[in-house]
Amino acid sequence: MGAGGKGDRSERHAGRESPPPQDMSRTVKEWTPEECLNLTSPADSYLCPLSANTFGIEFLEFRIREMEGAQRELYNVKKPDDAPSEPIVDIPPELEDQYRLIQYNFPSEFLKAKTIGTSLVFSVGNNEVPSFRMIERHYFKDRLLKSFDFTLGFCMPNSRNTWEVIYTLPELDPDLESEMIDSPFETRSDSYYFVGNKMVMHNKAEYAYSD
Repeated sequence: MGAGGKGDRSERHAGRESPPPQDMSRTVKEWTPEECLNLTSPADSYLCPLSANTFGIEFLEFRIREMEGAQRELYNVKKPDDAPSEPIVDIPPELEDQYRLIQYNFPSEFLKAKTIGTSLVFSVGNNEVPSFRMIERHYFKDRLLKSFDFTLGFCMPNSRNTWEVIYTLPELDPDLESEMIDSPFETRSDSYYFVGNKMVMHNKAEYAYSD
């Protein structure tokens, strides 16, 4: 469920100053969807540079909500309507978490949910996106909990799009649930975004659950 920015910084993510550019001319491995689906633990680093986003995809708003009971909204971050688009530049590795990692704090009953819904509003640059795919891998420590694979269809150039996704969550045994509550931010996810077989974005998330 990662969509950019870290922790409290996510609220000011859209209005921040642009990061200093970084020379990324060195060869970077290009990861395929199949390779990402075979990963068995969280990625140690970001598997593509920010400059891989050659389609100018920009996340504008992200919401998480319950799909059962009161259907509460659990999270909402939105880029101000008058905020300018930011240039896509590579940054030093030590700064990447500030722009590509988000931390969530959810109530512990979230772990008992069977389904949740997310809504991502994003814009596309001057080139069409023939197919936008997200692979999301969720882990507790180094244990894979669940893998999700969603594909959105064609996106027109210079368009604004909304991507609604429903997650079916895994049933957790009580001991694992307790351990996840007692281990804040040891639950992690990697979100890999592809256009065709080209990875264009990679974001991370960490989760804490409290009573």
